[in-house]
Amino acid sequence: MRLLLAEDDAELGRATSKYLLRDGHAVDWVTNGNQLLELSGKYEYDCVLLDLGLPELDGRDCLVNMRGGGNATPVIVITARGFRENRIQLLDIGADDYLVKPYDLVELVARIKAIVRRSRNVDRLPEGELVHGPLRLLPSNNSVQWHDRTVVLTAREFRVLEVLLRRHSRVVTRQQLEAEVYGWNETVGSNAIEVHVHNLRRKLAADLIVTIRGVGYQVGPL
Repeated sequence: MRLLLAEDDAELGRATSKYLLRDGHAVDWVTNGNQLLELSGKYEYDCVLLDLGLPELDGRDCLVNMRGGGNATPVIVITARGFRENRIQLLDIGADDYLVKPYDLVELVARIKAIVRRSRNVDRLPEGELVHGPLRLLPSNNSVQWHDRTVVLTAREFRVLEVLLRRHSRVVTRQQLEAEVYGWNETVGSNAIEVHVHNLRRKLAADLIVTIRGVGYQVGPL
């Protein structure tokens, strides 16, 4: 999954971002409200982790702005304010869930996965599972099966495959894949996506991903 973390506490932001990256997610970490609104309007995220006490524009105003602009990305609010009234207000203005600081990182990941599963339940199989012929991908535990055989992918390979499967009816450009797979402030090698696609074809099937020359990539018929 691609996550947007808004947290101005350097120690907490660094620890949370590092844990999420180790769990196989792409993470964009910002430290103020204006950066949050800029990235949430520019890129597509699976979930936003929103600290209330942000500088420049606080988390509550960010949430109101997002929902008012039609951004329906799931949002988990992270707050030091544990009063019942505060929690009710957050849910009323569009938060999907909340966590009170200090929070457990294992619980945070579980809540992220639960929120994302619920947001996709309209047109997905149980637990967010994606199926394409003999290929089965489960974002809930980052696992992939090919002809009922578990295939080990790197976090980047998994994310490339997930993005292509979710947009199976459309061609995805290399630039779009880079934006989905890598953080906004990461340096991306010129052939990084090509390498991931090559590895996916090698591990799964040569004709799984079709190159649309001069445009991008798309999952092929199986």
